[in-house]
Amino acid sequence: MPSSRRYPDAPRDDVVQELHGLRVPDPYRWLEDSEDPRTLRWTAEQEALYQAERATWPDADRWRAELAALNATDLVTIPKARGSRIFVERRDAGQDHPVLYVREGEAERPLLDVRALDPAGRTVLESWEPSVEGDRLACLISRDGTEDATLWVLDVATGAVADGPIDRVRRTSIGWLPGGEAFYYVGRLASEALYQRRIYLHKVGSEPDTDVLVFGEGRERTQFYTVAVTPDGRWLIVTAATGTDRGAAVYLADLSTSPPGCPDLRPVQEAGQGRTRVRIAPGTGPHDPMWLRTDRDAARGRVVVCTPADPAPGAWRELIAERPDAVLDDLTVLSGPELDRPIGLVSWIRHAAAEITVHDLTDGRELGTVPLPGVGSIGRISVRPEAGHEAWFPYTDYVTPPLVLHYDARTGQVGPWSPAPGIDAPRMKAGLETCRSADGTTVRMFVASPSGSPDRPRPAILMGYGGFGVSMSPRYSPLIVAWVEAGGIFATACLRGGGEEGEEWHRAGRGPRKQNTFDDFDAVADHLVEAGWTRPGRLAIIGGSNGGLLVGVALTQHPGKYSAAVCMSPLLDMARYEFHGLGPSWVPEYGSAADPGQARTLLSYSPYHHVVPDVAYPPVLFTASDGDTRVDPLHARKMCAALQHATSGKGPALFRFERGVGHGVRSASSGVALFADCLAFIAAHLGVSPA
Repeated sequence: MPSSRRYPDAPRDDVVQELHGLRVPDPYRWLEDSEDPRTLRWTAEQEALYQAERATWPDADRWRAELAALNATDLVTIPKARGSRIFVERRDAGQDHPVLYVREGEAERPLLDVRALDPAGRTVLESWEPSVEGDRLACLISRDGTEDATLWVLDVATGAVADGPIDRVRRTSIGWLPGGEAFYYVGRLASEALYQRRIYLHKVGSEPDTDVLVFGEGRERTQFYTVAVTPDGRWLIVTAATGTDRGAAVYLADLSTSPPGCPDLRPVQEAGQGRTRVRIAPGTGPHDPMWLRTDRDAARGRVVVCTPADPAPGAWRELIAERPDAVLDDLTVLSGPELDRPIGLVSWIRHAAAEITVHDLTDGRELGTVPLPGVGSIGRISVRPEAGHEAWFPYTDYVTPPLVLHYDARTGQVGPWSPAPGIDAPRMKAGLETCRSADGTTVRMFVASPSGSPDRPRPAILMGYGGFGVSMSPRYSPLIVAWVEAGGIFATACLRGGGEEGEEWHRAGRGPRKQNTFDDFDAVADHLVEAGWTRPGRLAIIGGSNGGLLVGVALTQHPGKYSAAVCMSPLLDMARYEFHGLGPSWVPEYGSAADPGQARTLLSYSPYHHVVPDVAYPPVLFTASDGDTRVDPLHARKMCAALQHATSGKGPALFRFERGVGHGVRSASSGVALFADCLAFIAAHLGVSPA
């Protein structure tokens, strides 16, 4: 460690874990306990060190002002139309949290503003779902970033609380029954951990303790469920996945022949046979067609048709075939008296960018496309529950802040539904490039650069994720815009483990093949130098969550390649990750240290276990928060202590810790502060000033 910097004392205990005949040192095991006095003292001293270092960064406050200005846009979510009402979240420029509005005719009024519940800004609206008729609204509200929410029901006409709280819910779907008197939700027993859940039926106004257990009893402890009811109340759809495995079981029940509290759920597909979602139009009977979006027997996805009376795979008939050049992302059904046939909007991901095709769902014929403003990404498509010809969806790309588009199936026209964001278009461009990974696999990346200036090389930031089948699609980011407008290059890598090229691409970077993800990232870093975008000594990396694991591996496997690294809410101790937070649910993605072969794979790349003394590691900033119930901050603490002890590099290893926030939704100002500090840290080590 350089003599000019003194890190907080972190005793190295003689803790060694015996793992299938392997001796695995764990000198900072004590930092797993957030309430240990030594951890509290270490954290306080790290916070003081961080603030002292931040004070030396040139332009730190200017970076924050720059990101705040770029973030000050009017944002609107996709609307949900229910009866005569339209529900929409809107965050006006300068607001910290969005407000939920309800629109009736030309009149619009606020229905829920979390700022009124908590002026400190630590309360967030996680999600919400109106009843079929639009008279009631179920909403999930959480505090301090924990995502451990409480469920409330509001009377839409008055805004008054009609029911709640129902606690022990987390990111649950809501399946309203017609009439708004009851709904299905996913909750857990009081004695159980975050990842042990059940499906319940709740009658509005009743005590949660009397809710009827509908599904989940006796199933695996790491099951995740979704629940949905068709708007006519006839069909109940349940999915059940083991952990984060994408091959969920799917069940269907006819609520006209079995009671809502004891539905006769019949399997559509068993677990482990592919990712399948059911789409049923209102008014569908047992022998009418229903559609499934599935990657069973089609890794890139296809659409099949069957009937509720015979939904098993043996009865499926292919309607829209798998494409060799794109991944089927979702299917939305439009139907009703305005249309002479059911129409399908099929959203695709082609090399991470979104496309939408329009199909006749009687025979699968492609009728056309929905034109998009550019090369970007879309979100979930919203339609009226009672069927109709309208659809709404969000769109964004590197130079376009999120906006909502409206599609009319009668005319094929698409146009803006929300007002244009009130900022000037960024002075940047983005292009797709390719390189070869270590095993010859083609890997793609988006490279954002200043428009109108061919000058190279430039200081560059590389970001990636490469996990859980998540696609790194083009989207607006104040961090990227600020960096590029300051003269830098920002690259986003599409790595194996993600979903950019389908389920085979995902599986090629998970479990025993996880090293492929890291090799892909390394290849992209080399390409940026070889293609002249940047040069050695001017490349930084950033990633969060699973992307934080990616950064941790990159800086331990190739410490001399990067000039700075930002590791946000990271997963870093792969020998013990499954004992903390939502770790047990990630075993399908990473493997388990309880298995001898999988343990060796995990230890082959686990960043915490590959920190070597007297290596010149690059400057590293770790970020973590006390409300993070997904990835425990212990990972960042242990890795930071290990690097501070081992590094011979001139740059610091720093720990930025926040209170009252977590892994997910947060206030706009706290998000700006976090990403601005990350950018200022990188800029300080690459010698870049704001535009």
